[in-house]
Amino acid sequence: MIRIGSGAGFSGDRLEPAVLLAEKGNLDYLVLECLAERTIALAQKRKSQNPLLGYDPLLEKRMERLLPVICKNKTRIITNMGAANPIGAAEKIVEIAQRLGISIKVAAVTGDDVLKHIDSDDRILETNEPVSSVQHVISANAYLGVEAVLPALETGADVIITGRIADPSLFLAPMIHHFGWSVDNVDLLARGTIIGHLLECGGQLAGGYFADPGKKDIPNFAELGFPFAEVESDGSAVISKIEGTGGLINLATTKEQLLYEVMNPYEYITPDVIADFTSVYIREISPNRVEIRGGRGKKKPDTLKVSVGYQAGFIGEGEISYAGSNALGRAKLAGEVIYERLKEEVQDLRIDYIGVSSVHRTTYGQSLPYEVRLRVAGRAAALEEAVKVGEEVEALYTNGPAGGGGARKYTNEVVGIVSTLIPRNKIDVQITIRESVKSQLTHHLSDLTV
Repeated sequence: MIRIGSGAGFSGDRLEPAVLLAEKGNLDYLVLECLAERTIALAQKRKSQNPLLGYDPLLEKRMERLLPVICKNKTRIITNMGAANPIGAAEKIVEIAQRLGISIKVAAVTGDDVLKHIDSDDRILETNEPVSSVQHVISANAYLGVEAVLPALETGADVIITGRIADPSLFLAPMIHHFGWSVDNVDLLARGTIIGHLLECGGQLAGGYFADPGKKDIPNFAELGFPFAEVESDGSAVISKIEGTGGLINLATTKEQLLYEVMNPYEYITPDVIADFTSVYIREISPNRVEIRGGRGKKKPDTLKVSVGYQAGFIGEGEISYAGSNALGRAKLAGEVIYERLKEEVQDLRIDYIGVSSVHRTTYGQSLPYEVRLRVAGRAAALEEAVKVGEEVEALYTNGPAGGGGARKYTNEVVGIVSTLIPRNKIDVQITIRESVKSQLTHHLSDLTV
């Protein structure tokens, strides 16, 4: 059996549950999944501004808390917090370990950055237009699979840090390494992928993004515990959490997470296997313990998905509140005023009435609210054009309806994301080792290319 814990489901996830899981979970591996499509594009941008950066902004904070625990408990970390700079991240981890007086071996996995291999004629999956149809491309990162992580595990590194690895592959790789599964056994790979998919979003499996008061109540929600899986050699697993932590793991939370972000449960495509989620058997065996069995697979695809990041201009935003009698009427008047003032200058102008129709774009016949917050957003090619949105909203103080207050304005540079495919033979994976030895004052640095 192997025990794998989920220590993060996104870049800004909570740290405390991961530390508790590392301390009390008796884990073999702790996986921190911290990348999204836009996350890595933003990381590439930070690296272009400073080549020492580009890894996850919370890397140092997480590692300072986790390294002493995982070294004491002989737990290995696998994480994609390397983002656009896995080697820089590995060096930062060694620096932290040296400061803490800890011996550590870190393996950095690179090869997902495929910007130089993207052809302008490659087709965008979302539109079928060529990549050249988007301007100012800043990044292109392929979703690598277990074959990029396995060589790093074989080095015996305490921490394996990667760039863009497919989320379930981070969990599947240690299963293959531990049990000696063949990478051609599609059913085993599918079962491991299913377990990885259940774990990859951290607290979601334990009731996060699930709770709905009075309908789907979650006990002790403030102390939500993160899940771990006890995986057997046949690809079955029992998923649980640390006893005494908040949250809930049952059939309902597990089924919701199983279908989370799944477009076709018959064919869930990953770099390692195409998994059939409809063949999964889920059984609640005791409170907060769910058994997962089954799963079938088909041969992995010949190509890998690539997320292409590009500069998409700027978004200017402004907000102001209206309350009391006829709050919605005054907010709508303010929205009409803003539209007339900006319609010729700002493209993609959007006006929202938060608390009324900002999410679903309709009230569904609900009663009128006592207070409404007007939000105006517009996209522009240049920063100075985007700034006008917030300026006009702020001007509503004395140039708009009665009773407006609490105005805010801000602008953001937009990174857009499109997808394309790349042949596997264009990928060049490399493993770089960085090491800190407690008994010596200097870092032991070496490079190993696989």
